[in-house]
Amino acid sequence: MQKLITASAIGLVLALGASGTMAAPDWSKTPSKKITVFYPGVSPIEWVTKGTEHGGARGLKKGETCAGCHDEETADMGKKMVTGQKIEPKPIKGKAGSIPVTVQAAHDGTNLYLRFSWKQPAGGAEKMDKDNQVKLAVMFEDNKVERANQSGCWETCHQDARTMPDAKDDKKTKYIVGSDVKSGKFYDLIQWASKGAKHDGYVADKRVMEGGKALVDAKGEKKGDEWVVTFTRKLAGGGEGDIAMTAGKTYNFGFAIHDDYTVGRFHQVSLGYTLGIDAKADITAAKQ
Repeated sequence: MQKLITASAIGLVLALGASGTMAAPDWSKTPSKKITVFYPGVSPIEWVTKGTEHGGARGLKKGETCAGCHDEETADMGKKMVTGQKIEPKPIKGKAGSIPVTVQAAHDGTNLYLRFSWKQPAGGAEKMDKDNQVKLAVMFEDNKVERANQSGCWETCHQDARTMPDAKDDKKTKYIVGSDVKSGKFYDLIQWASKGAKHDGYVADKRVMEGGKALVDAKGEKKGDEWVVTFTRKLAGGGEGDIAMTAGKTYNFGFAIHDDYTVGRFHQVSLGYTLGIDAKADITAAKQ
């Protein structure tokens, strides 16, 4: 009988420990950062780095970051592009130029937790993806892709990718010049879609939506007019295209929202920011 009681007690402790590891953070006690994602129009990395069309190209060569120059003007930028005033040959009527998003992060020593919340903007444009009103993708980078610490996810966006005006291959996705998964030159990618699908992949010589083993869960729901999306990701990674995250380090971080049933480049995107695991960064995931 004593052995049975002991075994039961051990099982209970293990069960509680496991559930504690998976318990969501107390978001009411977690610091937040407001990041405005914006409509980027036709602004691939080639446009960004071409000094004749983008004045910030000179700043990039000096080591400046896109966020350092544009963080406070993303809403204005999005308005100009979504209306066709700048670098958008095919404006989409009814498309939101920008979306303010509240971003939070925390970890428990095993898992990283991310929470995104925003108010649903007005829509009414063509439903390109009829199955998903919203998709949210997050990309991480381990300081190994050239300029990723400056330009964020723009290193994956090229003028010959599908849905771009210069595209010649309707299957060409995001990619990185000089990528190498084995040496860490890639972006880790996770995605949630409102119909319920979740993906764990990466971007290297092409975008791969599966193969990762880090994503534990991705959930989203609309409460009134507000969307709330949360990700649970193993810090250790473990699969192809998974970045292993450790306390005391910072990683390059960006995200995109495909709002109002859109696909391809017709999304709202963030500039590049840093995510710290118990480390000072634009967004710090502190242990709870």
